[in-house]
Amino acid sequence: MTPSEAEETVARAIRALELHRESLGVSKRQLALRAGLDPKTVGLIERGERSPTLLTLLLISTALKADLPKILAEASSHER
Repeated sequence: MTPSEAEETVARAIRALELHRESLGVSKRQLALRAGLDPKTVGLIERGERSPTLLTLLLISTALKADLPKILAEASSHER
């Protein structure tokens, strides 16, 4: 996997988490509170203006009760 492919995989995973958040009816602010993050950080990540650390992805996925390994696997296997 090249660095650009890795960036695309992370972007797809973030989009999947965002869609999951929206399907749950959870606002960015609510997600931030649940995950212990600054609300601005959640917005920056979802807009692709900041790359999340693995810890941040874990905090977000846990707050949404989402399966991060599954999301990353699906994002990685997405057709290029």
